[in-house]
Amino acid sequence: MPFFRIDKKILKHLDWWLLASLVCIMAIGITNLYSASAATNRPFAIKQAVWYAVGLVGITALISLDYRKLQRFVYPLYALTLFCLLLVDIIGASAKGAQRWLALGFFNFQPSELAKLTTIILVAHLFSKTGKLNHSFKDILLPAALLSIPFGLILIQPDLGTAGLVALIAVTMVFMAGLRWTTLVLLFLSVISVLPFGWRFLKPYQKDRILSFLNPESGVKTEGYHALQSKIAIGSGQINGKGFLQGTQAHLSFLPESHTDFAFALWAEEWGMVGSLVLLLIYFILLWRGVRIASETKDRFGALLASGVVIMLFWQISINCAMVTGVFPVVGVPFPLISYGGSSVVMTLAAIGLLLSIKVSRYLNTPSSKGIKGELTPQ
Repeated sequence: MPFFRIDKKILKHLDWWLLASLVCIMAIGITNLYSASAATNRPFAIKQAVWYAVGLVGITALISLDYRKLQRFVYPLYALTLFCLLLVDIIGASAKGAQRWLALGFFNFQPSELAKLTTIILVAHLFSKTGKLNHSFKDILLPAALLSIPFGLILIQPDLGTAGLVALIAVTMVFMAGLRWTTLVLLFLSVISVLPFGWRFLKPYQKDRILSFLNPESGVKTEGYHALQSKIAIGSGQINGKGFLQGTQAHLSFLPESHTDFAFALWAEEWGMVGSLVLLLIYFILLWRGVRIASETKDRFGALLASGVVIMLFWQISINCAMVTGVFPVVGVPFPLISYGGSSVVMTLAAIGLLLSIKVSRYLNTPSSKGIKGELTPQ
């Protein structure tokens, strides 16, 4: 069977609700970045539109992809991810005290974004092969060992937010794959026991961010400044917002990183609670369609793969919203497809492309989907 398929049924069975929500999110992203561009005199909106276009081309290709073939390339993809992360630590480009990018001339690639997608594919592959619904602690040792390497490489860049996100994706996917209650207890105790040692390896500014979160008044002019200005921006938006291009916190340069980590704060200031709820509702529709795709998929690899994409988006949205509203420390997790960033946008759209591939695969009559245990059955 060919790796890519061309079939008229693809258009018929696309998830149009998911696509519609995706288009709405990208339109909001361009609108918000246009405002951020006006505030900083930098062409964020134009560059983001280019990355959207690149990602949409990728989605078009991935929709025609037989996603089950990905299992052949799990370990080469894992090796490529490790290679890129190692390159970052050796020759990576630095900015604001962090070394997270590979300078490729025409753009800076962030391998940690690839690591999130690799984590999803790797965990889905490993737990689809076990054939179990209740995994023991021994079953999670190999995934834990494999993922500890990219986790460590991301952590030393340093990028605490992405490293934590990779761990959250993996742990949540393992939980979805099925664990014995004894395994769950052991996993929880293992994580708790490591936390005190993890504190010793944090950078001073990372410790300051956590401490300023616990005591906001102590860092209003230092590490707590970002969170404070973000809360002011969100609160000043009130019900209906100040209006497009009227956000004073961003346009008077009080709100830092209004195009990246605090893009949601800029949106909330200009569009208010109503606009914020509309945006979250659109994301809810996207996540709901992802959950439906996962629940309706008949083979275990596809179900875990779709679940992993939903989990990644859910945690990114939740952590960013908590971060900009001051209920979670600032850890540098972007708001998916709204925050500016080429690597993040392309990898997120690639993940959504896999969701769409899983959806249409249920309706394509392919030779490999017949009579093979664990594979999809055409419907």
